[in-house]
Amino acid sequence: MTESELWEKELKTIWDRLGSISNDEFIDQIKKHTDKISADEPNAIADFERACAYDSTGFEKNAEPLYRSALASGLTGLRRRRARIQLASTLRNNGKIHESIEILREEKKNYSDELDDAINAFLALSLSSLNNDKEALSLVLESLSKHLPRYNRSVYNYSKELVK
Repeated sequence: MTESELWEKELKTIWDRLGSISNDEFIDQIKKHTDKISADEPNAIADFERACAYDSTGFEKNAEPLYRSALASGLTGLRRRRARIQLASTLRNNGKIHESIEILREEKKNYSDELDDAINAFLALSLSSLNNDKEALSLVLESLSKHLPRYNRSVYNYSKELVK
């Protein structure tokens, strides 16, 4: 197992403890673990994981600057996509709803992957926060339509009718 794989495995072990240890202890363990990233590794991953820890324990105000730093430092791959989604959610929780919607709309246009439904879900929450419930419902139904055993086309078409 490579050093990177071992680091990721240890990270997962810490995340598996979320909810079974105190929030302060969890955040402390994430901080200590991310301090292990060698100097030649990007700090983007450390900032992202720390942001996630704060976000997951209800400290969105602490998470926001770390998400921004991780993205500005060149976070890539799935973590980058997750950081954009999670930053948008954090922004909504911090009252910055318009910026949240802007980020999620950009992500929706960028490309498609396994997180498309998550983007729709968080975009729907942000839209609903601005009382744009028809568009929010449309996004939720669009995502749901892909997972139904029947009526996929009907639900998808109804989702589009809501925003005509």
